[in-house]
Parts: sequence; structure tokens; C-alpha cells
Amino acid sequence: MSDLMAIGNLSRKTGVKVPTIRYYEGIGLLPAPPRSEGNRRLYGAKAVDRLRFIRHARELGFEVEAIRELLDLAERPQLSCAKVDALAREHLRTITSRIERLTALKIEVEHMIKACAKGRIAKCRIIDTLSHHEHCLHIEH
Repeated sequence: MSDLMAIGNLSRKTGVKVPTIRYYEGIGLLPAPPRSEGNRRLYGAKAVDRLRFIRHARELGFEVEAIRELLDLAERPQLSCAKVDALAREHLRTITSRIERLTALKIEVEHMIKACAKGRIAKCRIIDTLSHHEHCLHIEH
């Protein structure tokens, strides 16, 4: 049992906060660990590896359901990696779409700033643009 650790140690070792670890357990991304006689969660090396995988996937912006699929696929190394590739390609499309929307948003804000006469609020182009929705881009979230 010496290779097992409490949730605080797991948190320090992986850089994932304790509430987040509990959340991942609650949604089934991280299996519920065995407990000590004192009812403390005890985690082993597999939990460390899995949590690092989850953390890295989240840092790359993968959604929880995609991570769930990736974890499932990672446990079946004999399968083709076509599904993993498809998940990554779909994620890349999502990232590309976000970049396009953010680029359009950046351009609109730049135009608002350039149009600003640096005068009084009554003639402020930024306030005017924000007040009139028909002048604004409609950025999907």
C-alpha cells in the first residue's frame, strides 16, 4: 500500500486541483479509488497517469466527452487509431472555427477603436457601435 497516495498528494503530483479531481471522479473520467479504513481516497500510479492524460487533453481544449472516448480508446491499443485521428481532426475544425470568429471580433474592435474621435462620449464611436446591434458582427459562441 506504500505506492498509494491521498488526494492532496495526487493533486500536487499532477497539478490538478482537488475539487477538479473529485469532479472527474463524479463524471466517471477518473475511476473511484479504493478507500482506506478511515475512508480516505487512495490513488496509485494509474490514477496519476490517467489524470495527467486528462489534464493535458483539457489544456489542448478537448471537451469532456472527447476525452472520455480518447481514454476508452487508449485502453484498447490493438484497435486502429482512425477514431483517435477523427476526434483530433474534429477538434482542429473547432479550433479553426474559433480562431476565425476571434479574428473577426478582433477586426471589429480594431475598427471601433480607429473610428473613435477621441472626443466626448456623446460622439464616441465605440459606445455608438455597442449601442446599436445592427452595426455589430454577430459572433456565434
